[in-house]
Amino acid sequence: MDDRGAGWLQSLRSRFGFEAAPTLRDALEEALRAESLATGAFSVQEREMISRILRFGALRVEDCMVPRADIIAIDEKETLGRLLERFTEAGVSRIPVYRETLDDPRGMIHIKDLVRWLTTKATGQSEQKPLSAETAMARPVLNLAAIDLSQPIASANVNRQVLYVPPSMPALSLFLRMQSTRIHLAMVIDEYGGTDGLVSIEDLVEEIVGEIEDEHDKDVASISRDAKLGLVALGRAPIAEVEAEIGLTLADTEMAEEIDTLGGLIFKLAGRVPIRGEIIPHPAGLEFEVLDADARRLKKIRIHVRPAGSARASNVPEPPKA
Repeated sequence: MDDRGAGWLQSLRSRFGFEAAPTLRDALEEALRAESLATGAFSVQEREMISRILRFGALRVEDCMVPRADIIAIDEKETLGRLLERFTEAGVSRIPVYRETLDDPRGMIHIKDLVRWLTTKATGQSEQKPLSAETAMARPVLNLAAIDLSQPIASANVNRQVLYVPPSMPALSLFLRMQSTRIHLAMVIDEYGGTDGLVSIEDLVEEIVGEIEDEHDKDVASISRDAKLGLVALGRAPIAEVEAEIGLTLADTEMAEEIDTLGGLIFKLAGRVPIRGEIIPHPAGLEFEVLDADARRLKKIRIHVRPAGSARASNVPEPPKA
C-alpha cells in the first residue's frame, strides 16, 4: 500500500476512534521533547536539527521546492551578455535554461562552465584544458575583446543535465538520487508536463540544518520599522529579539524549548506554513501578517499590536462587507 492509501486508511480508523500505534519516529520525537524538559542534554540547535532529520523522511519534493513564480531562469535565445547579467543580478551559481517557456526546460548552466568557455574564447584555444606545470608560466594572455557576447546562449553549448521529478517524490529519495548522479538541480514536473518548481541540493540540505547564508547574501536587520508598514521582522528573527522589541512574551517555556525563530513560532500557531497575505493571531494580542513566504518557510512578517479590546489590529483592513 502506498502512502496515500495508508493515509486514507488512517483517516478512516481515526473517524471510528481507532488510533494507530505510534511509530518509531513518533517515539523518537516524544523522547526528544521529554529530554528537553528533563535534562537539557541537547542544545536548542541540536534538538532542532534532530527534529528536522526526523521530519525530513516525511517530506515530499513539493514541500521543498522553489515555486514556479520564484524560479530564476533564462531563455536559450538570450545573449551570453544577458546571461552574465542574470548571474550577477541573482547571485547564484546555477541558472536553468528553457526554450520559449519554463514548460520546456533545456538543462541548466553552471557559472564555472561559462567562465571556462569565456576563458577558452579569450585565449584563442579550441578547447580549455588544465595547464601542465611546464606551461603554466607561459599561459596565454586573455583577450576579452575576442569574446562575442551577442551570441545566443545555445551557441556556447555549456548546458548541463538536470533531473526531472514529480511533486509527490519523497525528498529523501531525491536527495539520494542527487548524490548518486551528481546532478544537484531538479525541475519539478506536474502530471501535465508543466514545470511546477525547482529543487537544488542546497534546498534539501537546508531542510535538515536550517537556512544557509553565504557571502553573497545581504546582511539585513532581522527586525526593522518601516514608515508605511510599521514593525517588520524576518522569519529567521530570534524570538527573544522580537519579544525585546515589542515588550511581550511570545513563547512560553515549553514552546521556547522547541522553537527559537519568529517563523517557527508562526508555523507552530498555524500548524502549517501560512501563505502570503495570511494573518495569524497570537494570544498575547498580536497579529502576524505574512508579507513574503514560499512553500517551505516564512521570509518576512508584519507585526500588528491589537489595541486592548479590539478584535483586529487597527492597521489591518477589514474584509469587504457583502
